[in-house]
Amino acid sequence: MLKRLTCFLNRYPHWKLLLYWPLYGLAFELLEWYAKPGSYHVMYSPLDDYIPFQEIFVIPYYYWFIALIWIHVYTFFKEPVVFRKLMYFIMFTQTLSLIIFAVYPSIQFLRPEVMPRDNIFTRLVSYIYTIDTNTNVCPSLHVVGGIAVWLAAIRCKAFKTKGRRCFLFVSTVLICISTVFLKQHSVQDIPVALAVCVLGYPVAYGKYTERLIRRKKQRIRTLM
Repeated sequence: MLKRLTCFLNRYPHWKLLLYWPLYGLAFELLEWYAKPGSYHVMYSPLDDYIPFQEIFVIPYYYWFIALIWIHVYTFFKEPVVFRKLMYFIMFTQTLSLIIFAVYPSIQFLRPEVMPRDNIFTRLVSYIYTIDTNTNVCPSLHVVGGIAVWLAAIRCKAFKTKGRRCFLFVSTVLICISTVFLKQHSVQDIPVALAVCVLGYPVAYGKYTERLIRRKKQRIRTLM
């Protein structure tokens, strides 16, 4: 068993990047449940009042979790170069988001007090409300994560066809807007998330990162 594990780790040296996730999860949980800021900045725009609650958007909202897991698994085994870029993007954008949460604590009061309907979708939304607080909402991590999946997926060999790229684009848009239709976020949270992604793009996909990855590939080939 130990020999197999050693072989696996040697074959996929980029596994070390996955160590970021438990560290991030710990930091997020501390901010979400234990940090008690003196005051929160309320995220609200008059435009929020014109966006109706639509529980059907819970489908793309939940799909985000599937897409995020899938892109990690697929690129980890099939396209390690894309995986590294994905992780660099996530490490930068998620860490920056945590810093913003700490420096600029945010909260929203958009959730309906009573569900307007009773069906499987509203029950799924209610479940989200029970496990996710209404704090630390700006920037929207769903938007940041959705863009992360899209940027990585369009670089994958499996998504070279127009149909699949169209699916990626539409699903990413639906993920982003699902956050406001489920009253998980204010519309203000989306542009801030997009700004975080703009800052993270050159970190993950810039020329310096390209050279860094090429050097790592050459080093791995030399060791093999």
